[in-house]
Amino acid sequence: MKINKNIVFSIFFFILFLFILIFVVTGNSRWFDSFIYQALHSFRSDVLDQYFIFITKLANTMVIVIVVLLFLCIMRNRYGLYLLASAVDGVIITTLVKVLVRRIRPDELRLITQGGYSFPSGHSMMSICVYGYLLYLVITKLKNRYLKILVSIILILVILSIGVSRIYVGVHYASDVVSGYCLGLAYLFFLIYVINKVNVHGG
Repeated sequence: MKINKNIVFSIFFFILFLFILIFVVTGNSRWFDSFIYQALHSFRSDVLDQYFIFITKLANTMVIVIVVLLFLCIMRNRYGLYLLASAVDGVIITTLVKVLVRRIRPDELRLITQGGYSFPSGHSMMSICVYGYLLYLVITKLKNRYLKILVSIILILVILSIGVSRIYVGVHYASDVVSGYCLGLAYLFFLIYVINKVNVHGG
């Protein structure tokens, strides 16, 4: 039986997430986290501070709610509901993992105030669940080639910048961000698998 490629990608990223989780729990990620944390902060400037403080807000709860509601109002179809499901599931999954792992956030060099636990980065996961889902729609649904390329590049930059911003503003370690991306991708590819299945059987 042929295994769906989206399921393969979902399993791959979930396994990668588990490996990172093991490294974090056993303390083997400290050297990597410390190196990236210090390296990024060495580039701090007033301009970059303002840029990353702005960028990190793109995955704040209120902004995500606004993006989802706007998309629901514009699309008014099942793809809007899938985005809503992706955002809600992303919050639930991230919250559960944070509570289970209970990793304390970095407490030095912070530019913003942030409560809760550190692992995984909820902003990184939500960037995949929301902006990554929108990227999937752009790639698969948008007809204009040049507009597709432009919007895809913008969304990719937003997703990557959000992850970097969480380390830059001092509220996450690099392993938190990478794990958030991996968990988000594992979920997103599974969601795409479900969407494709519904489209085939539901018309």
